[in-house]
Amino acid sequence: MRTADGGELAGASPAAGRVDGGLPMGSERMEMRKRQMPAAQDAPGAAPGQPGAGSRGSNACCFCWCCCCSCSCLTVRNQEDQRPTIASHELRADLPTWEESPAPTLEEVNAWAQSFDKLMVTPAGRNAFREFLRTEFSEENMLFWMACEELKKEANKNIIEEKARIIYEDYISILSPKEVSLDSRVREVINRNMVEPSQHIFDDAQLQIYTLMHRDSYPRFMNSAVYKDLLQSLSEKSVEA
Repeated sequence: MRTADGGELAGASPAAGRVDGGLPMGSERMEMRKRQMPAAQDAPGAAPGQPGAGSRGSNACCFCWCCCCSCSCLTVRNQEDQRPTIASHELRADLPTWEESPAPTLEEVNAWAQSFDKLMVTPAGRNAFREFLRTEFSEENMLFWMACEELKKEANKNIIEEKARIIYEDYISILSPKEVSLDSRVREVINRNMVEPSQHIFDDAQLQIYTLMHRDSYPRFMNSAVYKDLLQSLSEKSVEA
């Protein structure tokens, strides 16, 4: 090695850029690569005419070295992964979150005070009760009950399985923010039956939530501003008529 003024540094050797075998370091790397390439191409199990594991030809698939390639298998997998998501989104949209109903009459609203069953039998009653549950942050109880009613109407096995999975994820799973309150026995039965769900898989859970709303929320609803304001409004309209 020479200095800026043309001299040589002490200790510099012409063999400094070589390895013990006498080959330059760059040449040794080339030699190692040549030795590795045949081994990769001749790997056991490689079919004739197909590139080895180290090849990155146009047919590279699951064994390609980089993750930025556009393998056909990855495209197919991505499409398959998206299909259930799209189907689940459409089926989730089919589950009722609000019911169309005419405005309740004074007679209907008075009947709601007679029993919880008379409240729940009409869409207008369910909507009014759900509005109240929202103020108590327990709207998920009504949503779960309605989803179960919708599931019972299904006859297609595939749709039943997908809707059951959606209902489970939304209202049964302990990871869901909308989890409803169920006892351990009911949860265990549901977990076992989720292997092959039917349209009645949530019947016990639905009854338990119905009973909870009846005993806990319904009495407070009858004393709430939601019910009293509606009753007063309809009474005034009846007098004016």
